[in-house]
Amino acid sequence: MNESYRARTGQDTGSTAYGTGVAVFGTGSTAYDADYYEHGAAADRWARAQLFFEAKDFTAAARILRGVVDEDPRPVAPRLLLARAYYHSAQLGRAETELRAVLDRDPVEAYARLMLGRTLERQGRAGEAAGQLRIAAALGADV
Repeated sequence: MNESYRARTGQDTGSTAYGTGVAVFGTGSTAYDADYYEHGAAADRWARAQLFFEAKDFTAAARILRGVVDEDPRPVAPRLLLARAYYHSAQLGRAETELRAVLDRDPVEAYARLMLGRTLERQGRAGEAAGQLRIAAALGADV
């Protein structure tokens, strides 16, 4: 395999491709450098996390959002997206924790109530879920 082929295809095991912080492995999977998740201002990381979420890479989105939320825990939107990323990556305990934090800040956040109800259902806690889902419906969420 010559150098130009490696550069074009990224077939060099363990090499960093084009300085992006992405290491390409022989199996075709990618792994990001630890600095990749913390790189940039909060707004840049928020945008990057949204892209990962939209691409359904919920674990990467959660990893980025965890830093954004830890840096400034006041805004509801990043914490809610973090909860959704945890939910979709089956980290239900973490999703519940984040959703309860959202509801502590904004008790009438209908979508957070709905998600908390769904999270509790997935954890087999139907009784608790029913109460949250009733509140969500009263707040106008499509249950």
